[in-house]
Amino acid sequence: MKESRVTIKIPRPLYNRIGTVIEGSGFSSPTDFIVFVLRDILGGAAPDPAQETFSAEELNGIRQKLKNLGYL
Repeated sequence: MKESRVTIKIPRPLYNRIGTVIEGSGFSSPTDFIVFVLRDILGGAAPDPAQETFSAEELNGIRQKLKNLGYL
């Protein structure tokens, strides 16, 4: 399945600067670099709750820590 894309507008001087920065880096275009940076930033910002699963042992450890802190 092909990904659908949208256009995001950024200032031309920023786009040109990104082009200069990525020369010889392996990125084929400023767009590829921007997508990489956004994925990196968003990957650590808010995990997808559907992918967040804990084992029973991890849940028990979390509960114990909360109990030790007086929250449970």
